[in-house]
Amino acid sequence: MSLAVVGARYPNRDGSNRRFEILLCETGEPVDLRPEPKNKRDERAVAVYSTRGVQIGYLTAERCGRIGGLIREGRELQAVFQAPSPFGAWIRVAFDGEGPSVEDRGATEDAPEEPDFYPDEIWPDD
Repeated sequence: MSLAVVGARYPNRDGSNRRFEILLCETGEPVDLRPEPKNKRDERAVAVYSTRGVQIGYLTAERCGRIGGLIREGRELQAVFQAPSPFGAWIRVAFDGEGPSVEDRGATEDAPEEPDFYPDEIWPDD
């Protein structure tokens, strides 16, 4: 499943730059998804961190509920960096022991400022 990572224009609390960190990420590099139940804006928020432990953004509000729920259920989830985009980045996620495949969908360079399409299935609770 391809997921958009948004919020790259905002600085991290420690002063690190999300866009700069995205530029350091390589295709296929692992990323970490961390639910933030104490997030003041959205208790369903899921932050995305690079392999170096620097936050690069958040999953979109439309996807964080389902993905965060799977993480809280203890489902095995693997995520990798796919590509930078004008709004932040794309990542690939696989579930239940499967490894995510990095696909070139041609969507990363021609994508709009904010993602408004979902290249994979829509979950029942969305």
